[in-house]
Amino acid sequence: MSERQESAARNRGAQTREAAQRVALRLFTEQGYEATSLRQIADEVGINKASLYYYFDGKEAIVQSLLDQRGDEVEELLAWVGEQPPSPTLITDAVLRWVDSFTAEKLQGIRFLAANPLLLAGSTPKGEEPRVGAGLSRLADDLSHHLPERTPETVVLLRMALLSINAAVQAAAATDAPDEAVIAAARRAARVMTGTLIAGDAEERR
Repeated sequence: MSERQESAARNRGAQTREAAQRVALRLFTEQGYEATSLRQIADEVGINKASLYYYFDGKEAIVQSLLDQRGDEVEELLAWVGEQPPSPTLITDAVLRWVDSFTAEKLQGIRFLAANPLLLAGSTPKGEEPRVGAGLSRLADDLSHHLPERTPETVVLLRMALLSINAAVQAAAATDAPDEAVIAAARRAARVMTGTLIAGDAEERR
């Protein structure tokens, strides 16, 4: 097999894996985790069950892969923050990068995990915090050192800004708001909260 053929095969494999993740998450959300079978996922992706096993050895592995993706993303954001020079806008920039990383599919992930807390707990080693949660905690700690005035109140407000997407998903549950509106609302709330951290502290120092 030539190098070009190997590259094409890798790309097809990655696309199939991503398709399986998307289909699985949709089915888990629409009809429930227990009610969804690997065969159903494979059929919707357009492959046989044996081929799906090449990528995932079970439904738990699919869930874990989705969690790992978000864990990777928050760790990439942590690395980005560490590379930035001190700036009055760094907190806002970092928080909005996190909010803007969400898509409609990732909102499905939040809803799915909120409806299946035991599944999330089961995917995390005993005594440890889920990887995404641990990463966000580290991100909040890192960003808190850039606060104009670091107080218990401003630290809590910073963490609220990082979790604005989760709050928006929960608030929208009883509405017919489309996912784009949920993400836009989360972004506006995050911008207001991070702006308050800077503007409020500046006002207090006058």
